[in-house]
Amino acid sequence: MTAPLISVKDLTLRFKTDEGLVTAVNTVSFDIASGEVLGLVGESGSGKSVTAKSLMMLNADNSVYDEGSKIILNIDDREHDVLSLKRPAEQMIIRGGAISMIFQEPMASFAPAITIGDQMVEQLMIHSTMTRAEAREISIEMLTRVGIPEPAQRFGQYAFEFSGGMRQRAMVAMALSTKPRLLIADEPTTALDVTIQAQVIELMKDLVKEFHMSILFITHDLGVIAQTADRVAVMYLGNIVETGTVRQVINSPAHPYTRGLLNSLPKLDDLDSPLTPVPGDIPSPLDRPSGCIFHTRCVESGDIAEKCRTEIPVDSIDNASHQVACHLARQGDQA
Repeated sequence: MTAPLISVKDLTLRFKTDEGLVTAVNTVSFDIASGEVLGLVGESGSGKSVTAKSLMMLNADNSVYDEGSKIILNIDDREHDVLSLKRPAEQMIIRGGAISMIFQEPMASFAPAITIGDQMVEQLMIHSTMTRAEAREISIEMLTRVGIPEPAQRFGQYAFEFSGGMRQRAMVAMALSTKPRLLIADEPTTALDVTIQAQVIELMKDLVKEFHMSILFITHDLGVIAQTADRVAVMYLGNIVETGTVRQVINSPAHPYTRGLLNSLPKLDDLDSPLTPVPGDIPSPLDRPSGCIFHTRCVESGDIAEKCRTEIPVDSIDNASHQVACHLARQGDQA
């Protein structure tokens, strides 16, 4: 059996704070195969970005990984234990080499005093044997492919000369130019209008096919996930509560939180129907609920509410590819 490109097992990450250790990610496990797009969805504060940054060891210095946490990158018939890469020279394989990341805020990702082009050329020359002329040519080509007008002129401009949407497209071009094996896309289409959003999504699909590249696509937009992902992992308060194929999760959601996210979307076929938000607010990581982490907002627990308050649910498996951590789903399995 072919090993996944990257395998995350029991990832638990805490941050040291003045109030003590705060759990941001809790026993998260998932695999991403070569050429696969995994969508990671959930509300703000659910731990999506922290999980993604762990794959590149980009979390802050006050982060603490549990001893049982494992992230294994499989490339060139070798296993790389990501969490054991401590020196910058070792980390080059996960920082712009085999893995690239499109960050949520592109203005914070570009150096303000260096042109966009120089930054793109520099990273290509660090991670390849290209000459400066070759790196410039590739950079301009990528700026063209993400829909930036007059790319040769824009190549010599600074980030502050770009609009928000153009900065985001330049960030996409920069991340894709090294042709990574895994692209982490953290809300990559948030600042884009619908037309450019479609261009970027199509570009990512093309590159997956062309280079057999994998993508971890982080978003709160289930509509975008439906267009791009092969599988979906739904995250809540640092835990993955449901995983499955796009069709399984969107057509047959098994966790109350997943159903809540889907019900909160506008319905184009019924414009008069009211939006139904998930009730309540996501709890503070400083005060994680006992039992099922979603029980404080769940409206479906009914007769087993006490069980939800006190017992942590284990994964219930609908089939080999669809799993959900919910007492209600497990009760349905046993019925």
